[in-house]
Amino acid sequence: MHGMETRGLGWWAEARATLALAWPLALTNLSQHAMAATDALILGWFSTEALAAGTLGANLYWLMMAPALGTGFAAAPVMAQARGMGQRRGGAGRGWMRELRRGARSALVATLILLLPSLLVLWQGESILRLMGQEPALARDAGAFLRAMMWGLIPFSAFIVLRGFLAAMDRPGPALWVTGAAVVANAPLCWLLVFGAFGWEGMGVAGAGLASALADLLMLLALLVLIARDRRLRRFRLLGRFWRIDWPRLVEVFRIGLPISGQMLMEIGVFSAAALAMGWFGATAVAAHAIALQVAALSFMVPMGIGQAATARVGMMAGRGDAAGAWQAGWVAIGLGAGFMLAMATLFMLAARPIAWAFLDAREDGAAAVAALGAGLLTIAGLFQLGDGVQAVAAGALRGLKDTKVPMLLAALGYWGIGMPVGVGLAVAAKMGPAGLWLGLAAGVSLVAGMLLLRWRRLSEASRDRKALAGA
Repeated sequence: MHGMETRGLGWWAEARATLALAWPLALTNLSQHAMAATDALILGWFSTEALAAGTLGANLYWLMMAPALGTGFAAAPVMAQARGMGQRRGGAGRGWMRELRRGARSALVATLILLLPSLLVLWQGESILRLMGQEPALARDAGAFLRAMMWGLIPFSAFIVLRGFLAAMDRPGPALWVTGAAVVANAPLCWLLVFGAFGWEGMGVAGAGLASALADLLMLLALLVLIARDRRLRRFRLLGRFWRIDWPRLVEVFRIGLPISGQMLMEIGVFSAAALAMGWFGATAVAAHAIALQVAALSFMVPMGIGQAATARVGMMAGRGDAAGAWQAGWVAIGLGAGFMLAMATLFMLAARPIAWAFLDAREDGAAAVAALGAGLLTIAGLFQLGDGVQAVAAGALRGLKDTKVPMLLAALGYWGIGMPVGVGLAVAAKMGPAGLWLGLAAGVSLVAGMLLLRWRRLSEASRDRKALAGA
């Protein structure tokens, strides 16, 4: 077990342990995002308008998923600290297993509760987008996309909880295998449903949404099968007596998870608002924004995975009462995330134009304009790669300490107090257009990164001399 191996060891040992857990998590994230990127590529080849509609729909989809994802992510620190407590006791007894199982079940229940209003909102996606000032044709297609894709919400959210369980158990491999298989299956399925075959015209934008929903369902079913076939994992009986609600643990999951949901809403919301604001500048701006956002989000999947590893590592150390180990685990993870994103920033600035063209069919009318604007936005995205990586990992480390409320407030200040107002001001008042919006996003992300880094430094250093961090 990684947590037992690295107690008291040096920085390199912790880096190896973090990487051993982080790389499957990062690849899982990349695989999940690869499905979204595949959908964007196929929709871009179908038409510029289809890409724009799919982007509008996807932004609203992720915004509505954020509440449930927060409680799903809350399961990770609860389960990691439970496992750490078991390690502190030498693995004796089954109390820690019971605590871990209670955390997983409560997260699943909380997720289902929060998904119900989200599904109602997504069903009315077209009307909501039209009220937000989007073009009627784009809103109609985006609404069709959402009504197909929304059925993947429940299986995907359950998959996130189970993935957190596997991370807490240092077994991220099954989630990676399942997601990789889903990527392979999603590409031909999406193409078939969008374009059709054998005389069938296909479903257009709605086909991409349905392909994603089916892939989410297959991922959940496959992961459940793998867990059931594993002797070490199936003994937890995660779904046994699922209908019995553990009210104290459910309250704890909501206490930890709702601020995570709030923080995610702040971050996803600001990018979704930027996508909606892009609609003011026409379909070309929306399509260019979609390209830049897809690529930036793709690179973000790696520090997000490192942040998830940091939650597990820091939480495990906290549960064991190893304050110095928790401090070290967090800083190592932050350094790894920052190093990767510096490399991505360099790539974005040097290869923006060819990256943008990869999403477009050169024969499509308006493709050159979309590529030029997309390349410009990708260059700006390079400016905030470092900040994006640092804030993702620092937030993950803080979650390992069950510190989620203050990070949510810091995100609100950075994204909505600075990022969005500055972006809209530059885009409209300064007449910089789409580039102004992205410069505002860069400012907001960088500010959040700095504040979360200071928060982690203060909490982790204040805790180093304590014997236990479980109540932090």
